[in-house]
Formats: sequence, structure tokens, C-alpha cells
Amino acid sequence: MKAVMILLVTALGRRSEYAAALEQALNEPVLVAADLLEAMTVLRAESCTIVILDQQITQTEPGEMENTLDHLGTAVPVQISLAITGSDRLVSEVRAAMRRRKYEEASAREAAAQTLRGELSGTLTTLLMDCELALETSGLPPEALERLDAVHNAAQMLRLQLQEQKDM
Repeated sequence: MKAVMILLVTALGRRSEYAAALEQALNEPVLVAADLLEAMTVLRAESCTIVILDQQITQTEPGEMENTLDHLGTAVPVQISLAITGSDRLVSEVRAAMRRRKYEEASAREAAAQTLRGELSGTLTTLLMDCELALETSGLPPEALERLDAVHNAAQMLRLQLQEQKDM
């Protein structure tokens, strides 16, 4: 599956003009679909990050609109009336959508990292406590003590790394 950045869905005759303006301004490939059925076909085959939906199509094909939205995946929809919108405004709207997507992706990554750090922290605390208790056990062979100490040191290093990531 080849990555495509933008899908433009419009029945307007000026669609190639809009696609060219987007490609030139954003330096990203643009695919064009004349209707929502064609858009769904493209969305099944290609990876799009932005899907521009002409309001004329969304209003004339309301039943297909819901199906199309179900096939968007992670693509950001941009609904706009291309009949009254110029290329400059379209480019501006798509740029804004791209910025929103970038921000949302960064926020999602940070939230996932925080969740993972929290989960790892609890497991790491248990590991450190178990190592410390095991190290206090009398009568352990020196090799076992050496290995437990190595595991304990590795767990402490991991805790420091997690703390450094948290502080960034």
C-alpha cells in the first residue's frame, strides 16, 4: 500500500485545478475521487492522512457519507464548500488540518508514553523490592547473589532512564 497524503472528493469540474494547487502548495500527492463510492474504493487501497470532502457531495449523498466516514481510518476529514472556495482558502484549510493532525499525533504519543511509564514504574518497583528481599536472603550461593545484584542494578538503571524520559 503506497502512502498518499491527500484525497480530494468532489464532482466539480475544477477538481484537477484544486488538486494541482494542493500538490504545488503542500508538496504532497493528491488523489481525486468524483464521488463517495470512488472515495471509499481509494480509502480501501491507499493510506490517506487528509480527506477533503466537498459539501455538495456530502449533502447529495448523505447515506454514503456515513459509510465514507467509517472508512477514513486515521485520515482527518476536511469538509468544505468548493463551489464557493478558492484554491488559496482550500490550501489554508488543509494546512490547518495537517497542523491539527500533527498536534493530535504528538499528544497521543505523549499520552501513550505516560501510560507506559506508569505501568512500567509499578512493575519496576515490584522487581526492585523483590530483588532487595532476595539479596537479604541468607545462604544464597555467591553466583546467585551476583546475578541478583546484576538484575537489581539493571532495574535501577531502567528506573533512572524512565525518570529521565519523564523529566524531558
